[in-house]
Amino acid sequence: MRIGDAAAAAGTTPRALRFYEERGLLPPPRRTPTGQREYGPGDVARVRVVRRLLALGLTVEDLRACTTGLDLLDDDLLPPAVEGARPPGDSPPPPGDGAPPPGAGPPPSPPAAPRGRCGLDPAVAERRIERLDEEIARLADLRRRLARRVAAIRAVAAIDEARGIAPADRARDPALRTRV
Repeated sequence: MRIGDAAAAAGTTPRALRFYEERGLLPPPRRTPTGQREYGPGDVARVRVVRRLLALGLTVEDLRACTTGLDLLDDDLLPPAVEGARPPGDSPPPPGDGAPPPGAGPPPSPPAAPRGRCGLDPAVAERRIERLDEEIARLADLRRRLARRVAAIRAVAAIDEARGIAPADRARDPALRTRV
């Protein structure tokens, strides 16, 4: 299928397909004799996986680190990008304290994560989570500082109003200007 049809099937734009190709997330497609790109169902599936991983907060650079594993992922098995939502077919945990039933034996140990496979190797996502936590902390600090500044401005405005000082007067008169 041509680029427009492939983009529509993947829920994106032809420009995004070219971008993914340029960044190495999508292998160069086959070309027609006239040079037009031709995509197959596997390419569309890969673009869907890329879009889902980007929606989960990974970056293009994160995905570039594991491009060989993108074809191993099934878009239907990726976690949804919406908090609290479950993948198709996933049922909620049974009610109870989470303890195994008597005689069940120890829980199976999780399989070792294969290296070099994005989505199966949690290191890529863990690094992204660390970066997100740093950014959240930075934004929270910025928000606190801005909220303090707004509160100070409101306090000065309330005092000015009580004294009968108009905002325009404060702006014109250097003696009334205060650093907030």
